[in-house]
Amino acid sequence: MPRTAHRLSALAAVAALISALPANAQDSRQNSGDGRTVLQPYIEVSQVLSAELTPGDDVLTFTQVAAGVDANRQGRNSGVSVSLRYERNIVWGDDQVDSDTLSGVARGYLGIIPRALTLEAGGLASRTRVDGGGGVSSNPLVREDAESQTYSIYAGPTLATNVGAVAINGFARVGYNRFEISDAVSDSAGNPIDVFDDSVTYNGRITASTRSGDPLPVGLAVTGGIFQEDISNLDQRVRDAFVRADITVPVTPSLAIVGGVGYEDVEVSSRDALRDANGDPVLGADGRLVTDSASPRLIAFDVDGLLWDVGVLWRPSSRTSLEARVGERYDSTTYYGNFTYQPDSRSALAITAYDGVSGFGGVLNNALAGLSSDFTAFRNPVTGDFGGLVSGSEGPGTLGALGSVRSAAFRGRGVRASYQRTIGRLDAAIAAGYDRRTFIAAAGTPLAAADGLTDESYYVTGALSRQLGRRAVLSLNAYGNWFESATDGGDVTAFGASASYNRSLTQRLSARAAVAVDYFDSQFSAEDFAFATALLGLRYDF
Repeated sequence: MPRTAHRLSALAAVAALISALPANAQDSRQNSGDGRTVLQPYIEVSQVLSAELTPGDDVLTFTQVAAGVDANRQGRNSGVSVSLRYERNIVWGDDQVDSDTLSGVARGYLGIIPRALTLEAGGLASRTRVDGGGGVSSNPLVREDAESQTYSIYAGPTLATNVGAVAINGFARVGYNRFEISDAVSDSAGNPIDVFDDSVTYNGRITASTRSGDPLPVGLAVTGGIFQEDISNLDQRVRDAFVRADITVPVTPSLAIVGGVGYEDVEVSSRDALRDANGDPVLGADGRLVTDSASPRLIAFDVDGLLWDVGVLWRPSSRTSLEARVGERYDSTTYYGNFTYQPDSRSALAITAYDGVSGFGGVLNNALAGLSSDFTAFRNPVTGDFGGLVSGSEGPGTLGALGSVRSAAFRGRGVRASYQRTIGRLDAAIAAGYDRRTFIAAAGTPLAAADGLTDESYYVTGALSRQLGRRAVLSLNAYGNWFESATDGGDVTAFGASASYNRSLTQRLSARAAVAVDYFDSQFSAEDFAFATALLGLRYDF
């Protein structure tokens, strides 16, 4: 399918979420007893000047035309937030190529049976950049030879009901993920890196539980779940199924000891690549390995047996919650947990530690499912790109680091934290994290060279917005990405900052000015790159 068709498909998928808005949401803003609606379509026309600071001194001028919509609908039995933008850059120069970009994020739910059964969905379209070593950043200093596009979408029902004293909770999700890149990716030695293409994910879980003191002094739970990701590269398959029983033993009214034991069956497998007459793997036109569909399935990782963990649960109030566990899973030690603190409606903190086996697409789907359905997305004021940071009524959220885009499945471990704060007319949000991916690949396949390799990512991103009077807004954004590749010469450092000033000229027409500085340092290249960009434009809100 051509790239344009994929972008239109992603646009249609996200637009389907907007269709969940009721018909009376045609007004840009509405408040009623049933909830609140914000629907803000817009168009923008801007003139952009980008100057290369190092290593050269090229200057690029282009006209930016964009159309988008920001929507938020919160009702009694439904909720959806959407930030979607299409952008066309028209370059002034015969030797330059025009470009177009679709970016956005959406998350929503619709109550089928009030307070019992809901349908959830989410979508992501993001412009990214990828370099030697396979590192990818969602805050790209984009060059034409490194630009890529990431898409992800998921949907499925969520169940929450009670049968007497037993609470029944569960979900089922199906997702699709795709990574597009125009050129093949190679490491510093010129060896091709097989880059993730697309995948389908299936994720389901069901839990039956009782609370401490009702009917027993301790809380009990039984959970069963399965995750599967089918990755197109070499027909890889990640399957993780488990069943477990948990107990919660109260120590004080706010502190409990928790523990669980169960059985897991985890398998990662793939097929071999198609080989030429010399026995070398065949590469497609996009630089990816061509799968030999007739080859037998080869096992890369196979663990079945006991899983267990113990930890603490601390909930001193409805605004503070901590759960931390340590145990054994995937035949090794595992750590995971989360901490949330929301002292008032103006501030919120969330910290999560995670551990799981999946592919690139599984990470995207799980991150989308973790977002609130009531959020505001932060965008780069110059490029319009969505960097993965949102703020909302349920606290801040982040899609984290896209990290490595190698096609091989991996065990991903890490921690991410986000914080948001509102002080009068000042809104601020920041997110930071660390992501470690140890790759899993079958012997005898071209991916075997990646087996056991570890890529690491560190990231921080922040945004600040200040209302200046009734008609103007000042916004600041900053990001930093550090990617440490298992491949020699693949390390990447990228960081930048931007500022924008928006002022209303009429009720619907506003003017904006923005400046940005971006820096990129890759071991893949002998030279660093730095750019300064300035923008002047007009925006019309319908």
